[in-house]
Amino acid sequence: MAGLNKDTPTPVDITVHGASRVLEVAFSDGQTFRIPFELMRVYSPSAEVQGHGPGQEVLQTGKREVDITALEPVGNYAIQPAFSDGHYSGIFSWDYLYFLGSRQDELWADYNARLQAAGVDRDAPMPQKAGSACSSH
Repeated sequence: MAGLNKDTPTPVDITVHGASRVLEVAFSDGQTFRIPFELMRVYSPSAEVQGHGPGQEVLQTGKREVDITALEPVGNYAIQPAFSDGHYSGIFSWDYLYFLGSRQDELWADYNARLQAAGVDRDAPMPQKAGSACSSH
């Protein structure tokens, strides 16, 4: 998996907090992050969200109330959450979870700037696309 190396901190504990909609991840370097489900969904590493190349990212909206309905391990390097909106194709490597947790303020600011630039509200429903090259899951 890209980005994994011997220096990548690994999780020592992962807790899904359904009521507060956060994934709490304690890493081997002593850092603990509380990553909102919405942030994970908006920045999912899947092709559905990231596209198949630069400039093909799909701005995600309407994800504030998204839940994680299942969480599966992927080898010894990642987890794959299933979200309540049906999205389940994102594989979150340890380094990507660490990135999300450690850069939350910057990521939220970037997300809000992209929403504003697109003239879209954070809670707007996702538009339906006909003939999309990616599946919805």
